[in-house]
Amino acid sequence: MSSASKTLLIWAPVLLSTCAFAQWDDSLLRPFVIDHRAATMSPADLAFLHDAPAGKGGFIRIQGGHFVKPDGKRIRFWGVHLTDWSPGSIELPAKEDTPMWARSLARYGVNMVRLHFVDKWAPTGITDGSKNDTRSFDAQQLDRLDFLVSELKKNGIYMDLNLNVGRAYKEGDGVPDAARLQWAKGLTLYDKRIIELEKEYAHNLLTHLNSYTKTEYRNEPAIAIVEILNENGIGFGHNPPSKFYADELDGIYNTWLRANLSPDQLQKIREEAGVQGDAPVPRLRGSERATAPKDRYETDVRFFMALEDGFYQDMKKYLLDLGLKQPIIGTADHGHSGQPWTMLTSLSKLDILDGHIYWNSYVGVGNVPMVNDPLHSMPVQVSRTAFAGKPYTVSETDEPFPNEYGAEAMPIMAAYAGFQDWDMVIWYTFEPKKDPNWKPFMQEAWDISHDPTRMTAFAAGALMFLQGDVKPAVQTIQRTYSKEQVLDAGLLPAGGRGQAAGAPSEVPYFTPGFPLALPLEHGIRIKSFDGAPTARYTAPNANPIVSDTKELSWYTSDAKTGLVTVDSERAQALIGFIKANKKTLKNLSADITNNFATIVLESMDGKPIARSGKMFLNTGSRSQNTDEKWNEGHTALAGGRRGGAGVAGGAPVANPNGHAPTLIEPVTGTVTLRHLQGAKAVSAVALDGSGAAIGEPLQAKKTAEGWDLS
Repeated sequence: MSSASKTLLIWAPVLLSTCAFAQWDDSLLRPFVIDHRAATMSPADLAFLHDAPAGKGGFIRIQGGHFVKPDGKRIRFWGVHLTDWSPGSIELPAKEDTPMWARSLARYGVNMVRLHFVDKWAPTGITDGSKNDTRSFDAQQLDRLDFLVSELKKNGIYMDLNLNVGRAYKEGDGVPDAARLQWAKGLTLYDKRIIELEKEYAHNLLTHLNSYTKTEYRNEPAIAIVEILNENGIGFGHNPPSKFYADELDGIYNTWLRANLSPDQLQKIREEAGVQGDAPVPRLRGSERATAPKDRYETDVRFFMALEDGFYQDMKKYLLDLGLKQPIIGTADHGHSGQPWTMLTSLSKLDILDGHIYWNSYVGVGNVPMVNDPLHSMPVQVSRTAFAGKPYTVSETDEPFPNEYGAEAMPIMAAYAGFQDWDMVIWYTFEPKKDPNWKPFMQEAWDISHDPTRMTAFAAGALMFLQGDVKPAVQTIQRTYSKEQVLDAGLLPAGGRGQAAGAPSEVPYFTPGFPLALPLEHGIRIKSFDGAPTARYTAPNANPIVSDTKELSWYTSDAKTGLVTVDSERAQALIGFIKANKKTLKNLSADITNNFATIVLESMDGKPIARSGKMFLNTGSRSQNTDEKWNEGHTALAGGRRGGAGVAGGAPVANPNGHAPTLIEPVTGTVTLRHLQGAKAVSAVALDGSGAAIGEPLQAKKTAEGWDLS
């Protein structure tokens, strides 16, 4: 396409200007339904980003601290989970539906699916739920998984295979107190029988021959990553679920003491613990750690670190001996109200470091715009885990429903993930629907699949991140922790802000002299856990907080009208309270009536926006269901986040989640494209929820400022 004619694809549509209005005026909401089944060809199809089939040429490997293809070319991953938490959803679709879902994911820019919870009982996962044990697979479910893998691969979509997530053990497994364990968190790292079962499951799945790809999973190059555990760990917070496991852990502890302490050291620990003769030494419990003698406290910490490290190294060896060819994640740094250094010491010895982060994810502290709190934002919190020389992945993140600011999360994460030079961002979660006649609406907090705001923003984020449209930081600041700092980290106070409800921590880094603004200004990595304590850094109390590439700026104000701007050659965005800030970018400005919105402009042909012949414009403000009901404080839906009977303003609410169709608050006003080189005409095509064009192309008006779309 010549530079004389510019085509703009708008998703969701910018509508004609209206008079100014108060934010959250529900009379302005309009239906906008994401329809995956109706999608065929779309002018905004992002499948061109993928080099199909996935795994073409061989396995993804690690080079220079990042993922590369067999030819050494860098590859980033932007993806979703497949789960079935909400009614009507399914994790492993029926074979007649699977090609449709795979094609739809590819259209939105997905090039990675995290195969999560596949170890649950059928009909969710692949474990045969009809037996008295969990040691065999359900034939139909395994066939569906095989077909899903083949269809994702065909569409250029890689996979992250999780080995242990939601397996619930049964009596026939030979696991004591099986009915009390749920997912056996913590026990998976030390119970002998459960570890045997984990290895058996890994063997059976990884050596399974996929009848569609004709490849065993351990030899499948479309599987890019294998994860050992999900959000799992052990330490002072571990409370064994029964006497059997408490006694087992105490026995492992005392065996370790005898093997790792000198007779004099062990005798001193015995005296400090108040035990006589050969009686076992009890582990420290709860608040005891704060008052215990230093040597006893540090002995306990070293034990738990050795236990975790031993488990991961043993599992890694087992998988490699099995012939696994994919790089390995141990588990994720998934809690940000406490320090992670003891756990990360062992995880950093594996191939990849991984983190999980959410915003607005708890009732009572939800519906707060992230743009107003940069120092505790998702990019700042989750950046603490990245390690020098290792790929860094964020395998779970989201700003879940119900949320009137959800349009902000995906472009913000895409921009700062590019700036921090991360390797993968996966959104939790995408829920395929079983019934072709299902009426799309948002009935589950985490499901993005039919959220008009999040799904269209997802596509814009895919373009930004996968194309590398935001430059990595000029300077990367590395943090080093001494062994003593790591051992003593458990004595640090937990983060305070909303801690009980799980809101962001005040101190996600727990690092003296490390300003929280730094991840928004420079690259951030951990260098080691065995060196001199990190140097103190200073950061100006700047507003805006500007990245050292000058492409990203985060504005705040006392009026709570924050704004993030992206101003690179191929990606430009205004995210947050656009009307209050009135910022102009190189090629983009906006005069809109919405108080809160996102506007993301992306080149689709690899050229700078100034010379691009085809561009993608995503606009979003808020989305909700028809008749959705909030509580008076607008912190959650009436009656709770996930629906059910509730009260709003004293009146009973039968279904606060509302019902179909989904609605959006359209972004209304004028968007101006500036400094488009050689442009003689600019036309815009609005897209509906299936990605198809709506109506006739809109011709932009040439003005002194640029090209106006109203």
